[in-house]
Amino acid sequence: MPATATPTVSKVQVDSVVFPPTAKPPCSDKTLFLGGAGVRGIEIQGNFVKFTAIAVYVEATAIPALAAKWTAKTAAELAQSDDFIREIVAGPFEKMTQVTMILPLTGQQYSEKVAENCSAYWKAVGRYTDAESKAIEKFLQVFKDESFTPGASILFTQSPAGSLTIAFSKDGSIPEQGKAVIENKLLAEAILESIIGKNGVSPTARQSLAARVSELLNQTEAKCIKKEE
Repeated sequence: MPATATPTVSKVQVDSVVFPPTAKPPCSDKTLFLGGAGVRGIEIQGNFVKFTAIAVYVEATAIPALAAKWTAKTAAELAQSDDFIREIVAGPFEKMTQVTMILPLTGQQYSEKVAENCSAYWKAVGRYTDAESKAIEKFLQVFKDESFTPGASILFTQSPAGSLTIAFSKDGSIPEQGKAVIENKLLAEAILESIIGKNGVSPTARQSLAARVSELLNQTEAKCIKKEE
């Protein structure tokens, strides 16, 4: 598979939300493939309440970038590997995370929880500086007057250089433009880390991503073996 070819993958349905196989992020000329998707929910009085459906889209160059180290691993091994997830989060390729509401949320509710998760992660790894504090302030400001009804989406695009583009959609469509750009690599990474990382809010998105990337890595290896024959 040429490094620039977008892999052929299937759509994923999470609850009532259907994520298409490919997407073009706001303010980007790249087409990303659906790496994986899952639900974010919480146990409340014995019931699992679903709040959001989350999809992670990834640039095609991720597959050759990951191939050398991870092709021989199973989907289960990838899902359990924090190093693998870290390479997705911090890798030099574009990513877009789409968070679609299942239940209504205000921008303040959502952003404060994300800010709390990011700050806790930075403090745990000893990387919380003034730059991150300012980035969090800007992040909270972007969400301050927003409210999200079921079906509305928040879109986070991470550039390879580490800038974070934030966009909003009232339905399932992806807007061409973003609402704000925050130049902070650690914030861009921490948002995705808070979803699929070690203590991430969506273990199902992490498992889905591992399974689908594992399949693509194995397909790539099979094609390489075929060529050698």
